[in-house]
Amino acid sequence: MNIIPAIDLLDGQVVRLQKGDYSKKTVYNHNPIEEAAKFKTAGFTHIHVVDLNGAKSGSFVNLPIIRTIINELGLTVQTGGGVRSQNDIQQLLDAGLSGIICSSMAVKKPDEFLGAIQNNPDEIILGLDLKDGKMAYGGWLETSDKPIEEFLNPMIEAGLKSVLSTDISRDGMLSGPNFDMYKDLQNRFPNLNWIASGGVSSLQDLIRLSNLEIHGVVVGKAYYEGHIGLEDLAHLHSSNS
Repeated sequence: MNIIPAIDLLDGQVVRLQKGDYSKKTVYNHNPIEEAAKFKTAGFTHIHVVDLNGAKSGSFVNLPIIRTIINELGLTVQTGGGVRSQNDIQQLLDAGLSGIICSSMAVKKPDEFLGAIQNNPDEIILGLDLKDGKMAYGGWLETSDKPIEEFLNPMIEAGLKSVLSTDISRDGMLSGPNFDMYKDLQNRFPNLNWIASGGVSSLQDLIRLSNLEIHGVVVGKAYYEGHIGLEDLAHLHSSNS
């Protein structure tokens, strides 16, 4: 299981939101480059960066910061937030992103998203955010009633390889991941690389996810709040790699 440290950017700062609520933010570092450097020093080569401004406005406000992380630190980065079109995807690819997470585009422009998967199957990651069992998008402000199978099957046929799935009710709450949800998704769609996100509260949570043989897990607030030390995080990552 790949452990992927997270940096959420809002107005150029490292923050975390509670349940995606922009009014409930905690600032952890005013210097995101410094934060990314800590992960590199610990031995991580790949991180997860979310442009929260982009998720709300559709404009990649924090892209210069992400580009600096890639070019100056040599880290590979997967990012999401504000990806609305193939042009957006191309802009991020040109900036050097190795993974591009799309959620709203997959719901609102399915044909364009399928084309993006076919063009860049290794880089495109579906962001499957769930809120009370329904898919959420648009910065978690909207939901869809479409069944997950109906949503995923055409993407799998187009070549989709990876899905980052978040249970919004757990995100930023340190209440533990929704293990049953990830187990169910992996059983129903075993050929996809499932990346868990949201709710991780302890090292034990990560070990339990690893035992489910999940492809990867994004870790954010548990690290920033000191529930999991960076050394422990790095050790578990290296032992699972």
